[in-house]
Amino acid sequence: MYGKAFAPEYQGALTTLSVNSSLDDVLAAGTARLRAAEQAGEAGEAARSGLAVAEAHRRLGQIREADRAWKASYRAARGAGDVAAMAWALWSGGTLARQRGAFALARRLLGLAAELGERGGDVVVRGYSLAGLAETGRIQGDYDAVGRLHEQLLAEARRRGEARHTVWALEGIAQMHRNRGDHDTAYALFEEAAEIAARAEDRRGHAWALRGLADIVSVRDGDAERALLLLTRAEESCRAMNLSGALAYNHKMRGNVFYRAGRYREARELYEQALGEFRAMGEPRGEALARLGLAKSLARLGRDRRETAAELADLARVLEGIGLRHAHEMVARAQRELGLEPASEPAPADGRARTRDAR
Repeated sequence: MYGKAFAPEYQGALTTLSVNSSLDDVLAAGTARLRAAEQAGEAGEAARSGLAVAEAHRRLGQIREADRAWKASYRAARGAGDVAAMAWALWSGGTLARQRGAFALARRLLGLAAELGERGGDVVVRGYSLAGLAETGRIQGDYDAVGRLHEQLLAEARRRGEARHTVWALEGIAQMHRNRGDHDTAYALFEEAAEIAARAEDRRGHAWALRGLADIVSVRDGDAERALLLLTRAEESCRAMNLSGALAYNHKMRGNVFYRAGRYREARELYEQALGEFRAMGEPRGEALARLGLAKSLARLGRDRRETAAELADLARVLEGIGLRHAHEMVARAQRELGLEPASEPAPADGRARTRDAR
């Protein structure tokens, strides 16, 4: 049903690159081809090789370089009159914006990318851009708005036999079920995603699916050792491809597993490691979540209650500022767990009821 996974963001002379190519190799090949295209005055090829450069920088956590690269790719595509290449550059920029926690900008860029993809007749970039919009909404906790879009994109990916996109959609839907407390459904979806990714040789998708399975095994089954084994397998792929962001989230999840098992010193070490990794790559959402885990671990290890309360109050402001709709509940749950008085929920500025979920 599904063929081998491929990476449509590696275009032009770089189509020989694999979805599992090391990001260092992608960056080296993309930079060399970009320079050659620029010297030859080939704007279209410069745009497409520049896209690979932008994506390699982004996934390596090199934010400033990625920002320059996607914008240069867009300018080259516009100069060449290549609408589809313009869409791919905007998709890269929108994905980078989401990674940086700039959700409004992410939605704007990804929306433009989807429009240009449709205008340029590139169904793949249109699908990737819509997927980006869906993922942005899911991360923010807006499940009602993006749940149907996830299902629609999953159906389209299945119909076309696109393994990589099918895996992405399954993992997104699984995460929503997990955050709503439906662990059995989430586990089944993560398991299916892992199986498809393994058959399609999609190491990145497989690593994320293993991370999801580890989370469920830890939360539902209380099996820390099996969860840690799954995370170790996922980390092997992250390191082989030098996936900085995925590796940092893997370390944060390892901290979660240790924390749930009452192994607070080990949890603290992992949260500290993940926090440093997120800060190095400029990913505020991951940084805030690692801080939350670290604050809880330190509290369990005897940190002064007033310091913990102040830290959680600051985290509530940070998470709200990033745009995570369920931020207040996340912090309030931590306050209840630690025996601290939950902060009262501020009224929204527009007077409407605040949207919350069970994450």
